[in-house]
Amino acid sequence: MRSSSSSARLRRARSARRRQQRRTAIVSAGLAIGLFATAGVATAAPLSQAEAAGPDRTFALASFTMPTEPTVAVTTEGSDPISIAAHDALDVADVTIAAAATVTADVKASGLDLGDTDTTIDTSKLGAAAERLAGGLDLPAPLVPDLTDDVTALIASVEAEVADLRASLDAAKKLKTEREAAAKAKREAEARAAAEKAAAEAAAAQAAEAAQSQSQSSSSGGGGSAPVPAGGGASPAEAQAIARSMLGSYGWGGDQFSCLVSLWNKESGWNYRAYNSSSGAYGIPQALPGSKMGSAGADWQTNAATQIRWGLGYISGRYGSPCGAWSHSQSVGWY
Repeated sequence: MRSSSSSARLRRARSARRRQQRRTAIVSAGLAIGLFATAGVATAAPLSQAEAAGPDRTFALASFTMPTEPTVAVTTEGSDPISIAAHDALDVADVTIAAAATVTADVKASGLDLGDTDTTIDTSKLGAAAERLAGGLDLPAPLVPDLTDDVTALIASVEAEVADLRASLDAAKKLKTEREAAAKAKREAEARAAAEKAAAEAAAAQAAEAAQSQSQSSSSGGGGSAPVPAGGGASPAEAQAIARSMLGSYGWGGDQFSCLVSLWNKESGWNYRAYNSSSGAYGIPQALPGSKMGSAGADWQTNAATQIRWGLGYISGRYGSPCGAWSHSQSVGWY
């Protein structure tokens, strides 16, 4: 595509046109001064002897007829219909050539595959027609509208190509967005399924552990252990119950719970005292450093509910949902 060179040639042609108008004005002014001087000299010439002696002296003034110049289509002011139409066509041609360059650049920058769509727009014919119009503005009026019509017709053709290419680019962008959304939904669905499976396995393991503990307690004659108050040093099962009760306050449904269980099973096993000696991460959500959880409560070191509240806020702000955090964790190993 040669739109920028066409625009440059068009601007040069229009500049040349303005210089020609200035030269024409200067030459016309010079001719007028010369004619005035010639008339003055002729008036001052002495009468012949015969003319001076004649009783009824008569005078005959010589007449001089200037040839009429052909009507010029475009005036400097551009106030007549032909001038207005020509100037408007040239202005729209500039805009159309620029639009073609813009949409072509946008297609290239997007990197999208537009299939069989031609991603280039040839504006050379429009540029050449505009140059002919700009260079022919001194032609007689009847000749200029044909040049204007040529430019107008080519403008319509290029504008149609620009509109088609822009529509193809927009369609390709929309398709890309839809595919990305579908891929994200698929990843989240897979993450939920994996989380549900992991949660079921964890629940089964916890049930087996609880049954074994109860069996041992019964055989030893013990009365079993008293439940730990919610919010304090909760067991993993109690911590999960606390987390489930908080989901609604963040706008999440029960479908997010399995992802959360899998996420914090991986991070800490839902142990409120979990500490990573390598990184310094602490607690159920493995905050790094653990003191970050102080924004949720001063008892962040010992209160599972405080840790969970902080952890859910972190997930909401950074990943949008537990399944989003779990999907990220599966991809890169952390969240």
